[in-house]
Amino acid sequence: MNSIMLMLSDANTQWVLVGTLLLGLASGVLGSFALLRKQSLIGDAVAHAALPGICIAFLLTGERSLIVLLIGATITGLLSAYCIQYIVSSTIIKEDTAICLILSVFFGFGIVLLTKVQQLPSGNKSGLDAFIFGQAASIVGSDVKVMAGAAAILVFITAILFKEFKVITFDPEFAKGLGLPIGFLNFLFISLLVGVVVVGIQAVGVILMAALLITPAIAARYWTNSLSKMIVISGMFGAFSGVVGTMISALGQGLPTGPFIVVTATAIFVISMLFAPERGIIAKKIKQKIYYKQLNEAGTKGRVS
Repeated sequence: MNSIMLMLSDANTQWVLVGTLLLGLASGVLGSFALLRKQSLIGDAVAHAALPGICIAFLLTGERSLIVLLIGATITGLLSAYCIQYIVSSTIIKEDTAICLILSVFFGFGIVLLTKVQQLPSGNKSGLDAFIFGQAASIVGSDVKVMAGAAAILVFITAILFKEFKVITFDPEFAKGLGLPIGFLNFLFISLLVGVVVVGIQAVGVILMAALLITPAIAARYWTNSLSKMIVISGMFGAFSGVVGTMISALGQGLPTGPFIVVTATAIFVISMLFAPERGIIAKKIKQKIYYKQLNEAGTKGRVS
């Protein structure tokens, strides 16, 4: 408890917790739409594709400026997402194959560039390897302000366009009949998805960012059938996972943040899968036992009569 109180009293740690809280919130909100739109794996591809953008930005500037690195990650992330969309719409290749192809190519290229960066005189001190699994200790106050601001903007835009995203998710034909700009909204949603992935890669890492994007949404799906409630619950689960995972990581020495955040989110998912009142496994088993008991009692009464 003394270690926790000492950690919470540190100003930089407070900023990091705020940043991961907003990151988890944004991931949960956008992950809900990605889950329902069956675009969860695009987030995984974008996260892996962000690595070469980070390395290229560092090679061009020679400094570890978070804004510059995020711009590079955004460019390659958007490029990967649009490459997937183009391949699916223009060829006979299916989406899962296109995602696998783009993810492998971009991530492999990123690993090559990262190796090149580490061979430079200043490369070992660049800290770019922290982007693989995420590292809270490598985040400074200015970095957190950028992360928190970007995450807040993403949540705000999603809230403003909630009705439009809801319509194009469940009934795109009806949305087209209403005169909504379907193409632009899909483009905007993919851009927001790329944005939340790019914002979170320093804290969670390129490998595990997709898990933070989708696990809170899956867990929230067990608790409700309402989209608005699902988004709120998913955002809460994501925020809780971000804060708890960051605290566990900060208590240790050199512990990566991403795995602990994902493990926390996974624990929430397991609890939801087992104990959710309507869709949980235990609730279903109890309902089945009650149903079979009532069926047997009805059969016994029928034979007696």
